[in-house]
Amino acid sequence: MADLTGARWHKSSRSGSNGGDCVEVADNLPDIVAVRDSKDPGGPALIFPRAAWRAFIASLKAQ
Repeated sequence: MADLTGARWHKSSRSGSNGGDCVEVADNLPDIVAVRDSKDPGGPALIFPRAAWRAFIASLKAQ
């Protein structure tokens, strides 16, 4: 299990004020990127290897 104690969570600047229906990302952790539901900050987080996250973001930008 990943240690998310030092995670600094942030939302996209494009989130707007839609009532909090967003995801938050913590990309300051060594070797991993964590993603969670902003409505449930104490709930589970998805953990991705940093390389997989970069590939995911690159594929979104290529759309």
